[in-house]
Amino acid sequence: MFVRRDLLKASLTALAGGISGGRAFAQSAPPAPPPPAPAIFGREVVIELARALAKRPFAAPAAELREPFANLSYEQYVGIKTKPGAAIWSGENRGFSVEPLHRGFIFGAPVELYVVEDRIAKRVAYDQAKFDYGGLKVGDKLPDIGFSGFRILAPQGAGAPDTELALFQGASFYRALARGQTLGVTARGLSIRTADPRGEEFPVFRSFWIEKPTLAGNALVIHALLDSQSVTGAYLFTLRPGEATIIDAEFTLFPRVAIDHLGLGGAAAASLFTPLDHRRSDDPRPFVAETNGLQMLTGKDEWLWRPVSNRDTLQISAFVDSNPKGFGFLTRDRDIETYQDDIQHWELRPSLWVEPIGDWGEGSVQLVEIPSESEVNANIVAYWRPKQPLAAGKEATFAYRQFWCWSPPARPPFAVAVSAFGGRAPSPKLRRFIVQFAGDNLGDPQRVANLRPVLTTSPGSATNIRIYPNPKAKTCRVVFDVDPAGETFCELRLVLHSGDEPISETWLYRWTV
Repeated sequence: MFVRRDLLKASLTALAGGISGGRAFAQSAPPAPPPPAPAIFGREVVIELARALAKRPFAAPAAELREPFANLSYEQYVGIKTKPGAAIWSGENRGFSVEPLHRGFIFGAPVELYVVEDRIAKRVAYDQAKFDYGGLKVGDKLPDIGFSGFRILAPQGAGAPDTELALFQGASFYRALARGQTLGVTARGLSIRTADPRGEEFPVFRSFWIEKPTLAGNALVIHALLDSQSVTGAYLFTLRPGEATIIDAEFTLFPRVAIDHLGLGGAAAASLFTPLDHRRSDDPRPFVAETNGLQMLTGKDEWLWRPVSNRDTLQISAFVDSNPKGFGFLTRDRDIETYQDDIQHWELRPSLWVEPIGDWGEGSVQLVEIPSESEVNANIVAYWRPKQPLAAGKEATFAYRQFWCWSPPARPPFAVAVSAFGGRAPSPKLRRFIVQFAGDNLGDPQRVANLRPVLTTSPGSATNIRIYPNPKAKTCRVVFDVDPAGETFCELRLVLHSGDEPISETWLYRWTV
């Protein structure tokens, strides 16, 4: 009889091709031996693969491609499409289908894809008959070049085309969306040294194992093997669609070396300009951004809201906390009139809310704002940075839940900042800000009668502070001027109080020259 160790050993041997980085072919091979018994797959297999891989030097996956795929333009690449009905499990009424994605353009690195049924993992082979190559001339017989990732689709029934639910492609990046949305913010499986002077490291997913779903289960289970110069990892993603698309992520990391700048629950989004910064005054659109700001719920139950901006220089902010309860990029303004863009539809981009599972200890939510001249650049990055470094050779396990949604399930129980504007005040030495809060509690005449803004600046000072409550609309607008006292930046912090009681979240912002 096989024991568990024997099964695990057999599985590791059969699945090791997922981390080989390529295949070798002998000039003259002897007759093939009988095929081995099927490998039994489970999460422990990926964990052992990651543990074993961490003991070997890192080898980057070979990304070379032959013509005609070697130097594809963006237009040529997006012209390569999966043929109708060619997705894995298409037409099987399982609640999901999976499209392997072609390699090319900036997605040259190969990943191994497996499907798992009854604990048996079977590699997905490249089949050119399943692709429409557009105008490319590809020849009659292509070799197995692998894939760059995969797209998850949700069947709509009644002959309607399947709709996109999630996308895993490029390094350790993935995206998802709720019903009726378009793709926007990008999650990261792991961040290492983001915006660090030593240079950022981009881990990659080398292999994926996708379990065959059932319609009754309404969940898709995905295993992944992560690798980089500093660390390997075994990941388990469980995706559940609904009003929000929920992804539970659980992973174990195996550091090759000590890591003192690690990012968990990371996400990136584009912000070209907002009403708080006017970098593109000649653009007819008033607002171009995939996210309105960073929301945080601290371990002490304080709700923070930080609008994000496209800066002239790199800006890094750290919000120190212990055991955070949630953070993420939100799109609060869902009115197309705010953006005036019928092509990009920024108002339809997902909010991404991350809830840590378990004890994450001390650390900080890091916000990185990177200068950008293009609306396709994901120049705003946020993640949790643990205070405690990862020691070389010491395993560490983390978990969190992501909500790709219209609005998060956890929301401040009082007024929130729904818009903010910034610009030059009548005095050339001052900057004027307008922050509008909205909430049911602002419709209470008694509370509004005692309303006062609590505003702090560091450095500099605030003057001409005025409030304009509108109980009928349940809003309050706060207008103030800031004198930076000759400094090139100023940290702003604003909370609405009714008497001595806070009745709004904390609005934060960093003004820079």
